[in-house]
Amino acid sequence: MPNPIKRTVFFISDGTGLTAEALGHSLLTQFEDVEFKQIRIPFLDSIELAQDAVARINAQGEKDGMRPIVFTTLVNQALAAIVHQADAFCLSYFETFLAPLEHELGRKSSHTVGRSHGTAESSEYKKRIEAINYTLAHDDGITDRDLAEADVILVAVSRCGKTPTSLYLAMQFGLKAANFPLIPEDFDRGRLPGTLEKHRAKLFGLTIQPDRLHQIREERRADSKYASLANCRYEIAEAEKMMRREGIRWLDSSTKSIEEISTTILQELKLR
Repeated sequence: MPNPIKRTVFFISDGTGLTAEALGHSLLTQFEDVEFKQIRIPFLDSIELAQDAVARINAQGEKDGMRPIVFTTLVNQALAAIVHQADAFCLSYFETFLAPLEHELGRKSSHTVGRSHGTAESSEYKKRIEAINYTLAHDDGITDRDLAEADVILVAVSRCGKTPTSLYLAMQFGLKAANFPLIPEDFDRGRLPGTLEKHRAKLFGLTIQPDRLHQIREERRADSKYASLANCRYEIAEAEKMMRREGIRWLDSSTKSIEEISTTILQELKLR
């Protein structure tokens, strides 16, 4: 494989910039031999800020000796025109997708800034906030109260990715996600924690390769029994044995992103 090249990427938006980043990331991940330095410029809503962005982009290009790549979701066409004057390779979400869609539908779009994210008063926004609060309160087996409200309950040994996956499900999809660690006491008893028995339909398990778990735990608690490769092999083997015996659907998180894990959970548990 050739030596990786380095390019600077700007994500520019009159909102949070999350849509521009999501679009850009989905494309940039296809280029494994390119190292990207990523810069986000959100809330660009004036001519002055647009001109400042152009100056920043051009300065970065001079520093790099190569023009930056720019992803924009600017609704205001005047501001977008200014940004596109930068010495950069610019990709506009709205010019690329919205204009052809307007033509196909025979309707002009509203061109409303921040429309994709809705307002803080929307029911979807409130649902996400409630889900996040619930998920934080039910992280790592903190409590087993109100499990009937959970949309999904993740089970796995420590450091398999339960917490980040739970939070992603809450923030992205508004799902109430609880998670419980599987511990040696559970393996000694040979069954799930009692509070989880009646919520079996909501359970989903995560596992991981022992070598990877050993590496992660060493960073947290080096040279401990908890992090030892032998213990990691034991816990993973027992957890997988339990999940097979209890009929819990599960997947290996070793090489999967949070997005991939979450999508699998949505499909397996038929969550919407």
